[in-house]
Amino acid sequence: MLRDQADRIWLASPTMHGEELAYVKEAYDTNWMSTVGANIDAIEKQAAKLVGCEHAVALSSGTAALHLAVRLAGVKAGDEVLCSDLTFSASVNPVLYEGGTPIFVDSEYETWNMDPVALEKAFSLHPRAKVVVVAHLYGTPAKIDEIRTIAERHGALIIEDAAESLGATYRGLQTGQFGTFGCISFNGNKIITGSSGGMLLCDDELSAFKARKWSTQARENAPWYQHEEIGYNYRMSNVIAGVVRGQLPYLDEHIEKKREIYTRYKDGFANIPVEMNPFEAEMSKPNYWLSCITIRPDAMGREVRGERDVLYCSKLGESTPHEILDALARIGAEGRPIWKPMHLQPIFRNNAFITQAGNGRAMTNAYSNAPVRYAVDEDIFNRGLCLPSDIKMTQQQQKRVIDAVCACFD
Repeated sequence: MLRDQADRIWLASPTMHGEELAYVKEAYDTNWMSTVGANIDAIEKQAAKLVGCEHAVALSSGTAALHLAVRLAGVKAGDEVLCSDLTFSASVNPVLYEGGTPIFVDSEYETWNMDPVALEKAFSLHPRAKVVVVAHLYGTPAKIDEIRTIAERHGALIIEDAAESLGATYRGLQTGQFGTFGCISFNGNKIITGSSGGMLLCDDELSAFKARKWSTQARENAPWYQHEEIGYNYRMSNVIAGVVRGQLPYLDEHIEKKREIYTRYKDGFANIPVEMNPFEAEMSKPNYWLSCITIRPDAMGREVRGERDVLYCSKLGESTPHEILDALARIGAEGRPIWKPMHLQPIFRNNAFITQAGNGRAMTNAYSNAPVRYAVDEDIFNRGLCLPSDIKMTQQQQKRVIDAVCACFD
């Protein structure tokens, strides 16, 4: 049993270095505690330079950045928007904020991200769609060149959800710069954190101006409070920006430590029937935000999920995601299921889902032995889980995690 929280092995918690406190104290000492100040100015310049775009707008969250990106993209009530299906709901909810209709696009196995073939099919079925929201899952870049080529051919712009992928590169270029709009997150579990916060990225000066205006309640340049558009309270505080400012110089160090965690897991699981979350080594360098595994189909045990609970059976040589998660919980380690695909979420059960025929992996129903064919991201969800990936996790703690996972197949 754990004696206290200090013994816990976290999924991904903030890693502080000290400089953060100095910048926060500067905000306190100078009394710039609100949504203007030197820290905000600094991180906007740093983020734009890092990612390789012209403008960055510091906001209260990655979700706020996605919302403003959807609005800047011109999404209106009834518009269809093609979205990554295997992602967190924050990628999709902003489409609903503006009255749009998400159309979900399946993943491919090479990166777990949006499948370009399924995207092409989605455009053929929904030719009026003019916006694509693509997420880089768990810090692994999507096949963004193929996706961008397809989108451009159909006259659609891309909103790049890089909330999880800050520092990851595709063909040597940072994620977040491939779309018309890019969005990153500084949430408490991200590779760079402000405890909260996000950033909208773009090359267009007018779009950046609009985002700043909308994020501060759309106040007009008048001597009184004049409002001619809908606005939001989305601007980042100078205090949060101070934390981000102190974190940003450590991005490469954080990525390297995450890579080491991924490599130790891969080596530690060499003799059990699991596979690590993949990436295209010739094309991209992930930031290894979360290390994940999928159980190979021939070693996948019986597991049945309801909307809010799960049942599984233990069997020698087999395991299930939730059996492994329970084993991790017993040693005080925090795991997580793979994101549940959007098309399986009750709130989106009536939305269209586009998958490439024949791209699913043949499996067998756990009880009837009848053949079943899953969509790719449903298959990943069924067989996968996220492992503790905290930068502060010691090698001894990680060995405990590896041993607990391996024991599930004994």
